Amino acid sequence: MPRPYPTISKGTDGKWHAWVTVGTKPNGRPDQRHIKRASRGDVEVEVDKLLAQRRTGKVTKAGRKPTVEAWLTTYLDTIAPRKCDPSTIQGYRSKVRNYVYPDHGRTRLDRLTAEDLDAIYLAMARAGRADATILQTHRILSRALEIAFRRGLLPTNVAKLIDSPTAKKQEIEPLTEDEAVAVLAAAEGRRNAARWSVGLALGLRQGEALGLRWDYVDLQAGELRVWWQLHRRAWEHGCGQPCGRRRGGNCPERRMPMRSGETLIEGLILKAPKGTGKRTIPIPGELVEKLQAHREVQALERQFLGAAHDHGFVFARADGRPIDPADDWSEWKSLLSQAGVREARVHDGRHTAGTLMIAQGVPIEVVQEILGHSSVVVTRGYTHVASRMAREATERMGASLLNRRSTP
Repeated sequence: MPRPYPTISKGTDGKWHAWVTVGTKPNGRPDQRHIKRASRGDVEVEVDKLLAQRRTGKVTKAGRKPTVEAWLTTYLDTIAPRKCDPSTIQGYRSKVRNYVYPDHGRTRLDRLTAEDLDAIYLAMARAGRADATILQTHRILSRALEIAFRRGLLPTNVAKLIDSPTAKKQEIEPLTEDEAVAVLAAAEGRRNAARWSVGLALGLRQGEALGLRWDYVDLQAGELRVWWQLHRRAWEHGCGQPCGRRRGGNCPERRMPMRSGETLIEGLILKAPKGTGKRTIPIPGELVEKLQAHREVQALERQFLGAAHDHGFVFARADGRPIDPADDWSEWKSLLSQAGVREARVHDGRHTAGTLMIAQGVPIEVVQEILGHSSVVVTRGYTHVASRMAREATERMGASLLNRRSTP
């Protein structure tokens, strides 16, 4: 027989009350929820919600639910850090602080609706935020709400009730072979010129190139191991109470968030590449010669300046300290300007290496291994650009060799 509908009655306080049994507590006693509302209809709505949860076996935990801001703070402080890099967490905090908290931070978590999420994304779009930013904000909320649902704080994950925002795939814009040659020519004579030869020939990420150390380079065997990457990470507040300073780096008790296996060197983080990024790459003979010459120059610098700050980095400052990624970026921009090459990101040098390898007929699986892509699907993103470059190259050859008048 179906269970009787809970009794709803008006109390001496003028409110309407109902008690709903939703299951059994760990101590074996009935788990009863008390509902109190100003009108009978409001009580019936809440009773129906609890009965629906009881039928599905997914009853939310008793007690007042946290606000959206309180739960996202808990999620980003204690749950997400187990899997996410601290720099990633800092980016997540910035997005929810700017786009979620202003209008919905005080909303009770169990009262957040799919329409609220629609409103957040629409407001971001109208404010001119990039599609990729909107999509990432949705992913942050979706994951946080899913954890809340699994832990019994929510009857459902409302993020799954809406279509995920879409973001157009960013078009790869590598340098052409002529542009890459011009950049390398501009680098000749500069300190750490070989850094750009490594980046453009082997497709190392910026952090991987700056984190490369001599202990992981075997010039005799002609190979290097990409086992580390160097990054800058923002400082966080270390004060128990707000110190009044906006930036964590200005906090008197600032702290650097660290994960297992990471090392702090001169304010920069040395860590292993993400995912399957660890790899061994063969070095072309021409690049071996450049690295040998670079090592000799570096040894002379250490002889004159001392080795107090020498951490063994292949590409370093004159005194041996690591190169800040921001300084590396400035050097790249200077090279582009000197070479007369269009504006491009440092990461476009990596795209250039992958595209040129495919255009020259290197098997896509080999390119994937050299670049350290976790999936060949990512590597295939270079193929349409490489095909166009290969066609342009063959057309130039045709114009040069075949479009000449034959001698009678």
